[in-house]
Amino acid sequence: MSSPLQVYLAGELFSAKHLLGNAVLGQALYDVSEGRYVCLVPQDLEQRETTAHSIRDQDIRALMRCDVGIFHYDGPELDSGTVVEFLFAKMADIPSVLLRTDFRHGGDQIKGGDPWNLMSSFFPRTRTVVLNAMDLYHEGLNRRDHPEPETICREKRGIDASMVMIDRIARDCIAALDAAKADAPVLSRSLAGPVYAWLAQMPNFKDGYDIVRTEFVRLLAEKQEKGLL
Repeated sequence: MSSPLQVYLAGELFSAKHLLGNAVLGQALYDVSEGRYVCLVPQDLEQRETTAHSIRDQDIRALMRCDVGIFHYDGPELDSGTVVEFLFAKMADIPSVLLRTDFRHGGDQIKGGDPWNLMSSFFPRTRTVVLNAMDLYHEGLNRRDHPEPETICREKRGIDASMVMIDRIARDCIAALDAAKADAPVLSRSLAGPVYAWLAQMPNFKDGYDIVRTEFVRLLAEKQEKGLL
């Protein structure tokens, strides 16, 4: 069996709902893919006692260590940090999935466009997964027998419905990751070295250019060895 690919699972991590949802989806992606995909969830890295600059650096470098990425595009306004991480992934030519489970339509695209601002769309080696989480939850809840709240709690139907929902989301994300990963790289081998050197310099990492550049050169070689670049 080949080594699993690491997934950067980006999204909001500011509340218990965010943290729980990220953790459960990360586990589901591993389980449903039978270990082909292992998620790096940024909330597992966060050190809130350190500086904002250090937290940002840590997350960008974690993203660069990953083979592919999933970026949560939920909410009436997209999380700005997640958008920045997605664009950084695109500069590094990392296969990506934009995931939205929020049934509210946002953005400025019409006639079947993505439900977010058009500036986040149309990037190569990227797939979108747009699902209605509420519909998926109610499919799992099975309300045909009109259960009372006590019945839902006693029989743990809400938990079961949530897992049906998460399973569907995970399966669609895995299919999208497989498709994005199968796309040919956009970044040519002749440009990859200079681009990764620029990515090591452009963000102004606290550790300094030389240290991060050495790290990114190694990561580039690993991605090329895996056939990702």
